[in-house]
Amino acid sequence: MARKIGSRYTAHQILGRGSAGTVWLGEGPDGPVAIKLLREDLASDQELVGRFVQERTALLSLDHARVVGVHDLVVDGNDLALVMDLIRGTDLRTRLERERRMAPEAAVAIAADVADALSAAHAAGIVHRDVKPENILLDMQGPLGPGGSHPALLTDFGIAKLIDTPRRTKATKIIGTPDYLAPEIVEGLPPRAAVDIYALATVLYELLAGFTPFGGGHPGAILRRHVTESVVPLPGIPDELWQLLIQCLAKAPASRLRASEMAARLRELQPLLAGMAPLDVDEPEADEPPADEPETPEAKPQDEDRPRRGAVPLVPGTASADSNRDTHTSMRVPAPDELAGGARGTARAPRASGAPRPGSARNRHSARRRRITLGVAGVVLVAAIGGGVWAVSSGGDQGPTPDGNNSAPAAP
Repeated sequence: MARKIGSRYTAHQILGRGSAGTVWLGEGPDGPVAIKLLREDLASDQELVGRFVQERTALLSLDHARVVGVHDLVVDGNDLALVMDLIRGTDLRTRLERERRMAPEAAVAIAADVADALSAAHAAGIVHRDVKPENILLDMQGPLGPGGSHPALLTDFGIAKLIDTPRRTKATKIIGTPDYLAPEIVEGLPPRAAVDIYALATVLYELLAGFTPFGGGHPGAILRRHVTESVVPLPGIPDELWQLLIQCLAKAPASRLRASEMAARLRELQPLLAGMAPLDVDEPEADEPPADEPETPEAKPQDEDRPRRGAVPLVPGTASADSNRDTHTSMRVPAPDELAGGARGTARAPRASGAPRPGSARNRHSARRRRITLGVAGVVLVAAIGGGVWAVSSGGDQGPTPDGNNSAPAAP
């Protein structure tokens, strides 16, 4: 059912839902538009509305080919809406859920487009703060790029900042989606441009591997990994691409590339990636939740034949009904002793297809079975030696007897 948004726009049908609001297909004076209608509780917050209006100039001025443009801001009664470009395509999360991972050339082309968008935003003094596949749109009507990739555009600038008001979140709270949070955010520091670089590198890793480098399991474990653990090289990609990834995933913000540098480096690497097939690696198994925290439905391991989720909500029980992840959920900043609680080292190491991850429940189960098997074999071997047999074989052949023959000893 159509509804009026302000005096100039009409919303016709819902295109998607997210934690911040609902996106509608709309019509304006100049043709079709996308209208992001924020939740009613946000629209009724006068402090947030004031911040929204203050951000209007910055949002409207961000004009770049790789940014979903904002045409207007509507504040009308209980309606608080952003009127944006209508992109004929899909979001990157939807494509990942369908394909799981992408060929390196296409993945790098998409990341380079997003880095261009971030470069323009950072030059204008705007930090996105919520870079993830849900906020990257693929223009299906645009010209195909390297590896058959569609042009990528970044959307939802300013939404995280608008919702993260002092009244809504305290200094002991963090905002975002855990898989893509830079370590400095987890530690409670203010977000700078470098947090977007870290998040984009995480997205690129996910496009290549099919899973995020620090995701999986309980949200608290994910946050700790960002601060304490490092990643290992993805098998099968050029070392130059891996060096770029680990630089942009550096724990220290100052060590990361700037957005413009990242875009240039990614495009320099594209000739090395031409024709490469998607990687063949298995997702590490999710860690078990701490004993004092209940396992949430989002944190449970999924069936092997189901698509892997790239992220989980920060707050248990807040998953939305559609395929989108909750974005602007909050969780307390972990204490220093909690962040230091995990062993420093490699997080969720990618492994060859079919192999268990070291330290995983599956690996521990396999190791336990091996120990039991070896223990039983040892008992049999000792008993056999006591009976005069020098060796025990696993097949129908018997080991040599004391007299040198290969026949089994006669029963006493």
